[in-house]
This record gives sequence, C-alpha cells and structure tokens, in this order.
Amino acid sequence: MNTLIFRTVAPFLTALMLLFSVFVLLRGHNEPGGGFIGGLIAASAFAIYAIAHGVTAVRRILFFHPLTIAGFGLLGATAAGLLSAMSGVPFMTALGIYPHLFGVEVPLSSVLLFDTGVYLVVLGAITSIALALEEQEAE
Repeated sequence: MNTLIFRTVAPFLTALMLLFSVFVLLRGHNEPGGGFIGGLIAASAFAIYAIAHGVTAVRRILFFHPLTIAGFGLLGATAAGLLSAMSGVPFMTALGIYPHLFGVEVPLSSVLLFDTGVYLVVLGAITSIALALEEQEAE
C-alpha cells in the first residue's frame, strides 16, 4: 500500500485534513462538529502520514509526545470548567471572554476553551494509539 503516489499525496492530504479539523473544531458550538470530531480528523491525518512516511516522521512533526498533547488538552478542558466555578456560576457554565488582540476586542467563550481541550485530548490519545499500532506493525 505504501506506493510512490501515496507517499507523494500524503503530506498534502495531511495538511488538508488538519485544516478541515480546525474548521470542524471552530464551527462546533454553532453547527455539528466540535472538539471530538475535529480531534478524530486530525488524528486520522497523522495516521495517514505515519503509514506513508513512518512513525518517526510523525513524531518529528508533532514536537511533543502525543500523551503530552492529551494532557494539555485535559488541562484546558478542566480550566474551562474552573473558570466558571471561580466566577460564582455553576460548573461548566459558558462565559464570555473579551480579550484585546492587536487593539481589537475579540469575543471568545469558555466553550471554545473546552472544545479545544477536547480536541487536544482526542488528538493526543488517538494519535498515541495509532503510532503504537504502526510501530508494532513495522516490527
């Protein structure tokens, strides 16, 4: 299955899938999608790249171990819940956050922080499993 055409197309397909996963993540709280589905798409992109170019190539791309990525995601999702609890409203209540970026007020929500945390948890966990299976198959 590891043909020249597959190895040539895999980087483009991976980039396209990662871009689509971010799109699914960002539209998730208004339309179908969100962190879970976006994370699955991103993990699938890295699995395709690992099949084409090997596990070491994916580990070089990620910079961090996949379980470290999952840990940061869990920290972010927990922070979204604690933000509301510290604000005196029930746990996991959506809060509006309005930071100023480049002099412009950007409306954000704690829901986006939670969805991004879920995205990173799913990405890290599924990528870790996929890379372990690919390493095992290569032996």
